[in-house]
Amino acid sequence: MKPFLITICGPTGIGKTAWAINLARHYNTVILSADSRQFYKEMSIGTAVPAPEELQAVPHYFIQHRTVKEAYTVGDYQKEALLLLKKLFRKHSIVIMAGGSGLYLDAVTKGLDEFPEVDPALRESLRKRLQTEGLEPLQQLLHEKDPVYAGNADLNNPQRVLRALEVCLQSDQAYSSFLGKRKIPDFFKHIPLGITGSREIIYRRIEQRVDRMMEQGLLEEARELYPLKNLNALQTVGYQELFRFFDGEIPLEEAVKEIKKNSRRFAKRQGTWFRRSTDIKWFDFQAAPEEVISYIDSQIDH
Repeated sequence: MKPFLITICGPTGIGKTAWAINLARHYNTVILSADSRQFYKEMSIGTAVPAPEELQAVPHYFIQHRTVKEAYTVGDYQKEALLLLKKLFRKHSIVIMAGGSGLYLDAVTKGLDEFPEVDPALRESLRKRLQTEGLEPLQQLLHEKDPVYAGNADLNNPQRVLRALEVCLQSDQAYSSFLGKRKIPDFFKHIPLGITGSREIIYRRIEQRVDRMMEQGLLEEARELYPLKNLNALQTVGYQELFRFFDGEIPLEEAVKEIKKNSRRFAKRQGTWFRRSTDIKWFDFQAAPEEVISYIDSQIDH
């Protein structure tokens, strides 16, 4: 019988870590993080890395295992995660994977499209162009190179625009022509779970979390990372707003408000991503553990 990978998704701040730990304890297993911001050892407070006691309660993987100075792609993560799962399934019939990065969850459970290798010099030239000219000229170039992808993608996300453009320019083919040819991993069965709550609850939890991060020292953490602010890993909510404060663009109070606003927007984008998957079993964030365990057991015995 194939082993089971239980994935737990949901918006930022909804309680995925606590759920994952409870389930891992019940099934006597381990947790893989699928939070693309928690990979980096220098980013602790702003990414809500599990507390030391949580990390000690259950073995965790892919938590602070990289430095922000390293390039680490979703493809790198997929390869490492699938290799690790093959090892873990020799010992465990169930493994938990939790995180809010839908692309990273999908990479492991649904596979990734195959893209050509990109020349680092091309990648760097596009990044410099973004810094000097802004996003709009790159959006226009993507419309020229791949109108199909440009018509469907979130072109306000600079990372997506850069990724699509570097593939277009490297291969002289449309980025969209590489999509839809993925190989789905078949050595495990997948039980996808989602945690949700009302929009008011999600937004309130986000705002409380940001206040807590500031109390824990997010300002100091961001100040230490400020010299590295142009690195890809730091193009993220919670740091970019404080970098603007350090640059004298906005006062601290406004920076904190911007973190809350951008975190709410991020949660909304997460919801849009996860709703595309019709197989996720959704639970209210206050659901009784017994209800969740009963559902999982019914899927395992199915």
